[in-house]
Amino acid sequence: MILILPIFLLAGYLIGSIPFGLILTKLFTKQDIREIGSGNIGATNVLRTGNKKLAIATLLLDAGKGAVLILPLIGNHDPAVPDFFWNMVGLSIGLGVVLGHCFPIWLKFKGGKGVATSLGVLLAAVPYAGLAAVIAWIIAAFAFRLSSLAALIAALVAPIVTFFIYGQEPAAIASLITLLIWARHKENMERIIAGTEPRIGKNKEEGKS
Repeated sequence: MILILPIFLLAGYLIGSIPFGLILTKLFTKQDIREIGSGNIGATNVLRTGNKKLAIATLLLDAGKGAVLILPLIGNHDPAVPDFFWNMVGLSIGLGVVLGHCFPIWLKFKGGKGVATSLGVLLAAVPYAGLAAVIAWIIAAFAFRLSSLAALIAALVAPIVTFFIYGQEPAAIASLITLLIWARHKENMERIIAGTEPRIGKNKEEGKS
């Protein structure tokens, strides 16, 4: 498994690089999502096209990128191998998927923020941590009405829960995913501090989340 892990990582990166938001908006609206709102290829920016169905489809497809590789692998693993090892394998593949989404080779490495993709990876590889992250996002989104802040909080919760349930090795990889998400939200954090980040439900093009 250790020898073929780089192959899974590469496969994860290539699958993660598929720009579903760009593909769907071009197919169904004839628009280039990179020229709308923040220019991001994720579901939040797809919603700015006014097409909620496309935004939901983008969200589900981005979230499912990691599950395509992770679930078949860890769902049929050798029971003689400790579970934490398979959690590590799943998260390692997932890290490749998230990197692909954030830095897709097909789009000159200019991709999304990785939130939906990361949540999908967590739900597949460390489901309890993934569920905790989803719940944290929902609570934070209702409390603060800021999608980006909810994402940052959810990303922070994931490695903590992973540590207590799945162990320190999987938590270390989950922490790398968290750091990546936080790095991709640098501009959002600046706007949150400045009080200019748009709240959920307000369709402001200048709010580049």
